[in-house]
Amino acid sequence: MTGAGAFEAVVLAAGAGTRFGGGKLLAPHAGGVLLDGALAAAFAAPVVKVIVVTGADGDAVAAAVRASPAVDGRLTLVNAADHAEGMGASLRRAAAELSPGCAGVFVFLGDMPRVPHAVFAPLIEAVRAGAPAAAPVFEGRRGHPALIGAALLPELLTLTGDAGARAILKNLGDRLALVEAPDDGVLFDVDERGDLAS
Repeated sequence: MTGAGAFEAVVLAAGAGTRFGGGKLLAPHAGGVLLDGALAAAFAAPVVKVIVVTGADGDAVAAAVRASPAVDGRLTLVNAADHAEGMGASLRRAAAELSPGCAGVFVFLGDMPRVPHAVFAPLIEAVRAGAPAAAPVFEGRRGHPALIGAALLPELLTLTGDAGARAILKNLGDRLALVEAPDDGVLFDVDERGDLAS
């Protein structure tokens, strides 16, 4: 699985974690740091490249990424200089690193440590079958990671603000393929310190 027609992944790890009190992605979690969970999911996905975007605490987060047991030679580590603008800036930076001919990109959030790996194959199947994008759902709520197909990738380069890929997915209406997830890991994120105990 190389070259054109292959999928890639992005892990957004640029946020300041203000509601958490700062340092969120480096907080102790499950024997490592919180970011390890998202990295493990991204590197478990059937992708040829994993682009990790840093921003706030950039040097420390980059060091944690390199030290993560999940990381392998597929890593591309980049910094979003304008990360304070919001998630749109991070996705723009990541999109600039996608390979020509990329079939689509999984978008993982650094503060979501429990994404079930079982969702990857059905998301890919939906996009391969013609859906412009696909996302997991659990008990009627849409979660992450979204898989954005090739036709929509140019739109990532135009994102602004903090909406991330939500605006792109919202515009698809019922053309967005929804895949049932096996558990609430597609919804669970860490916003505040108390969430780490969940």
